[in-house]
Amino acid sequence: MQKPRLAPWQIWNMSFGFLGIQFGWGLQMANMSAIYEYLKAKPDEIPLLWLAAPLTGMLVQPIIGHMSDRTWGRLGRRRPYFLTGAILSTLALILMPHSSALWMAAGLLWILDASINISMEPFRAFVADMLPEQQRTAGFAMQSFFIGVGSVIASGLPWIMTNWLHVERGVGNAIPLSVRYSFYIGAVAFFSCVLWTICTTKEYPPADLEAFRRENAASPGLMHGLREIVASIRQMPLTMRRLALAQFATWMGLFCMWINFAPAVARGVFGAPDETSPLYQQGVEWGGICFGMYSLVAFAVAFLLPVLARSIGTRGTHALCLLCGAAGLLSVGVIHQPWMLLLSMTGVGICWASTVSMPYVILSGSVPANKTGVYMGIFNFFITLPEIMATLTLGWIMRHFLNNNHLTVVLLGGACLILAAILMRQVPKEEPAGA
Repeated sequence: MQKPRLAPWQIWNMSFGFLGIQFGWGLQMANMSAIYEYLKAKPDEIPLLWLAAPLTGMLVQPIIGHMSDRTWGRLGRRRPYFLTGAILSTLALILMPHSSALWMAAGLLWILDASINISMEPFRAFVADMLPEQQRTAGFAMQSFFIGVGSVIASGLPWIMTNWLHVERGVGNAIPLSVRYSFYIGAVAFFSCVLWTICTTKEYPPADLEAFRRENAASPGLMHGLREIVASIRQMPLTMRRLALAQFATWMGLFCMWINFAPAVARGVFGAPDETSPLYQQGVEWGGICFGMYSLVAFAVAFLLPVLARSIGTRGTHALCLLCGAAGLLSVGVIHQPWMLLLSMTGVGICWASTVSMPYVILSGSVPANKTGVYMGIFNFFITLPEIMATLTLGWIMRHFLNNNHLTVVLLGGACLILAAILMRQVPKEEPAGA
């Protein structure tokens, strides 16, 4: 089926749900480590408490991808999963700031991550479903734009609540009111934005709907789906295999940053002695502003990436952006003034804009069209596996070799991004991408 070119407003509508999804991710990334410390987790325990995020992604995304490839109904192929994930994520976001114990926060993080992944994975395949190949770079760039916008607002919400709306921070180990209200706002934004995409974008049916249904009826059940996922892994195209190695290193670096940056700022830059200090809350809030900064940069440069890709190709564009991110993280080691961290986050923002778009442009052009969903889910393995490795090993490394120093792990993340840029050179070259 020859897909028609879509107008910019149509690409906007089909991507708008990603704004809500990023509210969920942004609130989680900026606040969960601090929530765990408010609930008396030790620094070396935090990586393991983050295990929910990558493990649920690894389990959920390939299965959801396979199921959405084989779905067609009144809501279409991908939209039923958008809606299901949005409802569950909204409930988890409302409940999260009411966690009264570590086990409760960790359990809700499992639910939240699984729910976000139910919505998010089909959004990646949605671009390949709806857009001709020449517009896919623009489609993923639009997702990158909304990821940036959502992250800016979500990451900065607790700071905005405290400094602009004068919501009290709270005292001692209580989860601050500013964090609670931010999660409530995130819940409303998540559901509303996803619903907008569902209501404004109509999916294309399979070219031969009867043949599609016969094929599904001939191979029903979860076990067949799992066998197909395993077979697809064995048959991964060379481009995907090489890209996966770079993706592994990239997300190892990013995960090192996410789970350590806010506490590193609170303790290393603001000088907080422990998590009960007002300086700790101020540092965590500033860490959220820094996350907002890299997200601000990400959506500002999102639409420049297709222009650069037309000149040097998607592979070269992504490698260059990874090096910008590495420079940003490594510079944190020599910064002592809070405002200078915003300069560091500029490099991270360039890296992030490319990470959430360029690999998917490369991938979508290298896998069979009828298996886009399952391969997008399999590709997520190379996001979740490094994160699982980090959660299982970083705590032990921090305790035995790094004196529980969050900053050192952030610098390790910068080194991982350099490795990812080097590995991008092994990905087969492509022609400069279309707009």
